[in-house]
Amino acid sequence: MAMQKVTVGAALAATLVGVIGVAMVVGLLSASRTIPNVGNMKTVGVSVYWDRACTNGTTSINWGVLEPNTSKSFTVYVKNNGTAAEMLSLASSNWNPSAAMSYMSLSWNCTNYVLSHDSVVGAVLTLTVSPNVSGITSFDFDIIITGTEQT
Repeated sequence: MAMQKVTVGAALAATLVGVIGVAMVVGLLSASRTIPNVGNMKTVGVSVYWDRACTNGTTSINWGVLEPNTSKSFTVYVKNNGTAAEMLSLASSNWNPSAAMSYMSLSWNCTNYVLSHDSVVGAVLTLTVSPNVSGITSFDFDIIITGTEQT
């Protein structure tokens, strides 16, 4: 009789471990599938807009839902309001959680682009998510676009 209790107990424990294991795997998969974000836009020496006419300023980008091993792009328009040419650069900061920057990268098509005074360029910002992302359910960060005066 005692042997039967051990067998039933062991079978129940094995079933519970299996169910908990499946629940954990499903939880991990769903946690890494939906990653909402809004990135704040900061500029130095230039202005950034949603439209080529430079009438609708960009203060943030809502990347929407991102999945592992994907990229999402937005086109913004960078305007040089200064009196000299500006070399453009892109940076990101204040990643929250900080682990998000290990799984995501921000890039663009205007690295070292020199923007003439009073000119506008279409800049494609791309956020790429690693196929190995885990533990990130939401995140935010600051996007910094800088124009450095060229002499």
